[in-house]
Amino acid sequence: MSIVEMKVPVIGESVTEVTLSQWLKEDGDYIALDEPICEFESDKATLEFPAEAAGKLIYVAAEGDDLEIGALVAKIDTSVAAENGASPKAPAPKTEAKPVEVTAPVAETPATSNYASGHPSPAAAKILKENDIAVANVQGTGKDGRITKEDAQKAVANKSKSAAPAPTPTVEASLIETSLFSRETSRKKMSRMRRTIAKRLVSAKNNTAMLTTFNEVDLTNIMALRKKYQERFVEKYGIKLGYMSLFAKACAKTLMEMPDVNARIDDKEIVYHDYADISIAISTPNGLVVPPVHNVESLHFSDIEKKIKELAVKARNGDLTLDEMSGGTFTITNGGIFGSMMSTPILNEPQSAILGMHTIQQRPMAIDGEVKIRPMMYLALSYDHRIIDGSTSVTFLVKVKKLLEDPTTLLLDL
Repeated sequence: MSIVEMKVPVIGESVTEVTLSQWLKEDGDYIALDEPICEFESDKATLEFPAEAAGKLIYVAAEGDDLEIGALVAKIDTSVAAENGASPKAPAPKTEAKPVEVTAPVAETPATSNYASGHPSPAAAKILKENDIAVANVQGTGKDGRITKEDAQKAVANKSKSAAPAPTPTVEASLIETSLFSRETSRKKMSRMRRTIAKRLVSAKNNTAMLTTFNEVDLTNIMALRKKYQERFVEKYGIKLGYMSLFAKACAKTLMEMPDVNARIDDKEIVYHDYADISIAISTPNGLVVPPVHNVESLHFSDIEKKIKELAVKARNGDLTLDEMSGGTFTITNGGIFGSMMSTPILNEPQSAILGMHTIQQRPMAIDGEVKIRPMMYLALSYDHRIIDGSTSVTFLVKVKKLLEDPTTLLLDL
């Protein structure tokens, strides 16, 4: 018998431990070379672990286990594959042939299939598991037949429609049920991403002199600009002009003028950047991620929008790579999409500042001695007071506010 040991590989310099989030193959399955056998959840991303040989899979670790780099995950018995030839599947036992009555046409099975076929993304797998839906019952529409989050959501919706309506309880039964109060509790292990988020938030609060300053911006001209040119913008670039690219561009321009806000502390030194890599906070089923858009100061608005959309799709499908999660000199988070009117965002270490956007509300404003209704948004800038002075933070917000209220100066780089 020949055994190949599958150990946690080196994933990145800063990653020392991972969590085995789920097995993709059953214990004892025959697997092919390079076929994913499980998924690891690291501090930054979810990664598939491919088989290093063909053979019979033998579990060593269990789902939910925290594993250090180099820890044993599974074993592969390659002698089983060798005994059965090149095929990774064990031959079916010979049985006596029996006549089969065919009542419907049978679809042809492709000669070869990609391992992604029928395999759910991390987000899809979580949805299916929570709703007790078998992966085999879901049709994948993603690349190479992969089951996407949307496929899983459709399966949940179909399950709800097909479920038989519960019998209407009698009046007496209803009274009995309402008189009983649940006192049960349940426990669920925190995901690695959630634990990492918690650790970093506490670190940011404890290790930085964090303060927040506020201002408000009148978005009348921004909204007029989008309304006037949106159709032509979409026609030329194939994507809508959103608020995020305008805010990112305004921040990038101001960061280039105020390098302290774009810097970070490294021990006893200050590291300055001659570029603006702006991290965009994206909410996912597993938690908040902040992948950066590189060199925003040099990108066109359409390129910023396309990159943000690409990162958002990858983040929600659990497909972000470690490189796509690394870096960033400044962060923007938009709580307004959830209805937040005002907040104090927490720093994304080792960065020194983060801008919080909020919901747009129609409010009465005094304009040239007259009261007018304007679309207003509160802005919040949290910053590390060790490197950024209060006057610097206020000036930064004022500059961003002026660029957004007069977008012509932003477009003309004035």
